Amino acid sequence: MKATYTTKNGRMTFDLESTTPKGIWVERAMIEEVFEESQCGKCKGTNLQFIVRKSKDADGEPLDYHELKCQDCGAKLPFGVLKKGGGNLLYPNRTDKDKNIRGTHGWVKWNFETKQEE
Repeated sequence: MKATYTTKNGRMTFDLESTTPKGIWVERAMIEEVFEESQCGKCKGTNLQFIVRKSKDADGEPLDYHELKCQDCGAKLPFGVLKKGGGNLLYPNRTDKDKNIRGTHGWVKWNFETKQEE
């Protein structure tokens, strides 16, 4: 079974394939969660850029840091990487370590006066 899905903003088209409708559903859901963010949560701008930065974890192992960044106001929506599945599954990381929503629905911007993300 095959399907084609285009994001709401029309920027990306994906070819989906699975042997079951449930498989197509799962693939589409993952795409929507990662690629359907169409505007900044802070300023509502639509000038968004996908960013990948190289970093290292606490043990010094290399890792990629993914975020969606607003080119208008500088706010960002960070993405986490699920360790299962070979580290290939991304999700918008909208909560802090205590599971509270960060910033504005996960979008944060550094406040130079308070020296923290808001």
